[in-house]
Amino acid sequence: MSLQGLKSTPLLLLHQKQNAKIVSFAGWQMPLEYAGILEEHRAVRQDKGLFDLSHMGEIELPKNNDGFEFLQSLITNDLSRLVEGQALYTVMCNPKGGILDDMVVYHLSDKFLLVVNASNTEKIFQWMKENNHLNVPIWNRTDETALLAIQGPNAENFLQSMTNISLSKIPYYHAVYGDAAFVKALISRTGYTGEDGFELYVQAEEAPKLWEALLEKKIQPVGLGARDTLRLEAGYLLYGNDMTEANTPLEAGLAWVVKFEKNFIGREALLQQKEKGVKQKLVAFVMEDRALPRKGYRILSAQRRVGEVTSGTFSPTLQKGIGLGYVEVSSGLFKEGALLEIEVRDKTHPAKIVKKPFVKGSVKSGS
Repeated sequence: MSLQGLKSTPLLLLHQKQNAKIVSFAGWQMPLEYAGILEEHRAVRQDKGLFDLSHMGEIELPKNNDGFEFLQSLITNDLSRLVEGQALYTVMCNPKGGILDDMVVYHLSDKFLLVVNASNTEKIFQWMKENNHLNVPIWNRTDETALLAIQGPNAENFLQSMTNISLSKIPYYHAVYGDAAFVKALISRTGYTGEDGFELYVQAEEAPKLWEALLEKKIQPVGLGARDTLRLEAGYLLYGNDMTEANTPLEAGLAWVVKFEKNFIGREALLQQKEKGVKQKLVAFVMEDRALPRKGYRILSAQRRVGEVTSGTFSPTLQKGIGLGYVEVSSGLFKEGALLEIEVRDKTHPAKIVKKPFVKGSVKSGS
């Protein structure tokens, strides 16, 4: 199957060979599923799964004082917290405090590496160039980089047999250079599933060789369908759904990545919002009946609209509908245990606010 006008990862032909269902996602041809979303979801929760994430964007900066100062001025989190080989989760904001993208930033031995969402790669690259007051060289390495992920409670044991790096010595949100199946890679203990696992950054031309070597060791390939159910069970946000430029990190429950003791674009707007208080908050909820929430559904209280669902799905682990959505702070319905209603096809269904994550996986620790 070919979708005209879309980009493709170096693994597209191998996905088609495995009869994956190919769909359009963020301008890319990507596998939605192979064996089925439920089977792939369970493989990751109970064992291990293999993802092609080569659509994600990779942007590099030089590791020098100017590179540090420039990046520090753009992101809300504090780059000075990182030691070499460590990564952090952060967001980049516009002057109004709206979220331009969420991303992972690596402090490596030879560079700073930003991994951004596929839908925002060009936007972030252009934003960085427009705000480059120090004339720092910036390189978009997306097309020459492939990203494979191995996720699940058995991910470490599986990958360890294919590398001479001691994986148990890599802490969560750290990365090292090494070989995987004789392919040079940046091996990072990160992921988007709530399970332990690794992400492997390799040269694009090496990706098919690595993918096939991993599959030969018997691992379930996983598509975007299960990636979404896994990330939502873990309570991870998706850009374009749970956060956009219309939302601030304070509203999205990401205040922990905002470090006001340093300067960054959007700081003043966020300080003002912090002082005044947010008017809406992102909450997590579980359905009390068999109804399934979807993006765009209205959140109600006593028949009055108090918010909107931003992500919703059926949780294969909980066997219930789960979701995220913004609610008005004035409604008081943002605390754990609060009851609300979701409007599904003109009928209201009960839901309860819960603490994230919906499902606690094998991931080693918080970032």
